[in-house]
Amino acid sequence: MQARGVRSATEAEIAAINARHLIVTPIKPADLLFVFGTREDVGRRVEESVRLWREGFFRWSIVSGGVTPGSQLSECEIIKAEMVARGIPPERILEEHRATNTGENVVFSLPILEAALGLQNIRSVICLGNSWTARRYPMTLHRHWPEVEKMLVTVDSFEVARSLWHTDPLFRALVVAEWDKIEPYKARGFIAEWPV
Repeated sequence: MQARGVRSATEAEIAAINARHLIVTPIKPADLLFVFGTREDVGRRVEESVRLWREGFFRWSIVSGGVTPGSQLSECEIIKAEMVARGIPPERILEEHRATNTGENVVFSLPILEAALGLQNIRSVICLGNSWTARRYPMTLHRHWPEVEKMLVTVDSFEVARSLWHTDPLFRALVVAEWDKIEPYKARGFIAEWPV
C-alpha cells in the first residue's frame, strides 16, 4: 500500500472523521452482503465475509471488482475463490467483474442483482470494505439504491486501533484522502448523504 497525498488532520477533523466517517453500524441478518473489490487486505475481507456467513448474517452475496494492473484475474475472481475455499457455497455468491471504482461497483452490480434476485426482494444490505473508505460504500449505494436498508462492516490490517488512525502515517493518508473526497463526490452526485 502506498500513501497518497499525505497531509495532517486537525483535532477538529480527527473528531469529525471518528464521529461521521469511520462509523460502525449495528448489524443484523441481511438479504445481501455486498463485497466491494480490493487489492488491499483481501484476506481480511474474506475472513470477515466467512464469519458473517457462518453467523447467519446474509443469504446472498455479490462480489464486485474488475481486473487491476498486474493481475490477470478480476478482484471478484480472487475474492470469490477465497470465499468458496473457506466454505461459502459458490451458488450464493453473485459476480461482477468490470468495476474499477466504488461507483461502478454499485452501478454494474444492480442489473446483476435485479436479474438474479429482483431488487424488490432485497430489503437489507451489509456493505463490506476497507475501513478508511468507510461510509463511502453505503453512501454510494444510497445514491443509486436509496430504498434498501444499509449496514456497514469494515476491515483493515493496521496495528493501531481504528480510533488512533491519525497516529499511523499510512492509515492517516488513506483516511484523510477518503475524507477529502466526500463533499466533492456529494456535489457531483456520485454519493448521497448517509446515514440520514
